[in-house]
Amino acid sequence: MGANPYTGLPAERFWRKVVTNVPPFAVNPHPKETFAIGRGDRVATGGSCFAQRVAEALREAGFNYYLTESAPGNMSAAEAYERQFGTFSARYGNLYYTRQFVQLFDRAYGRYEPELTAWLRDDGRYVDPFRPTVEPAGFASEAEVVAARDAHLAAVRHLFETLDVFVLTLGLTEGWRWRADGAALPLAPGVAGGTFDPDLYECVNAGAAEVLGDLQGFLERLWSVNPKARVIFTVSPVPMIATYMDRHVMESNSYSKSVLRVAAGEVCASGDPRAVYFPAYDIVTSNVNAGRYYNEDQRTINDAGVRHVMRLFLSTFAKDRATPAPASAAADITAEYEGSAGVICDEEQIERSVA
Repeated sequence: MGANPYTGLPAERFWRKVVTNVPPFAVNPHPKETFAIGRGDRVATGGSCFAQRVAEALREAGFNYYLTESAPGNMSAAEAYERQFGTFSARYGNLYYTRQFVQLFDRAYGRYEPELTAWLRDDGRYVDPFRPTVEPAGFASEAEVVAARDAHLAAVRHLFETLDVFVLTLGLTEGWRWRADGAALPLAPGVAGGTFDPDLYECVNAGAAEVLGDLQGFLERLWSVNPKARVIFTVSPVPMIATYMDRHVMESNSYSKSVLRVAAGEVCASGDPRAVYFPAYDIVTSNVNAGRYYNEDQRTINDAGVRHVMRLFLSTFAKDRATPAPASAAADITAEYEGSAGVICDEEQIERSVA
């Protein structure tokens, strides 16, 4: 038979060769063209809840996990955890909706100053609407919110200007905005502070073009202050906890993750070697794994799933610290890790607020 376009292609192009005949825990859809992370490189994280699992794994693997907003030396570990010191590289909380990344940069550099300054809670305390859960005790006044935010944004500027690698995990397309100036929020008003007023706030559900524009805009901004910064895009495999759209949450989740995956792929297809997509989402959610990387709630990721993702992450970006795939799967994967201890997820406030 004559040759066709598929003749001679490498094994990785054929499902039968790299999926069908490979144990699920050894499947390795790693990116081909990428960069190496050195031992001294300052690696930062930001994004959705799953980014925290990535941060934990980076620390455990010996990466130089970079923080520009660390807990004071006299603060207990328990208090530091509650106040989200070290949860991400700076205390920006969860960044679910891609517009948050762009506006975080613009707020940090004085390019954008939202009208919205503070939310009042039912207990009379104030919170920062752009990171409403980082101070569990809240603030006594709006002035305290603004002062703490100014210090935080200074740490964000320092982070963007000095990081070497930014692992950015995309979480959701649904988000909430202040109608007057489009300020993007991590949570709806009324969930962890503030009062919902449909005349003042709106729910948005970004499409692929908007998300792609946000990602391109963020890269342009980051590279304008740190041209050598490298960015690893991932999509969180953790399903959304609730949808405001008038449809089943599974349909909204499928839409959201599909849009994020498309946009992440497109922004990395530009050919700039500083931006790479890493397939954490693809690994965890694949039918190959038959859901075995999810806990009983079918939402949170178990330790086996995180280990698979990070083993491939190391083999891709830090071959000197990579470990081979296990010879066989653990006898009881579900017993290896239950729950999502140690992960702070602002989105879970939604369920608590309506319980």
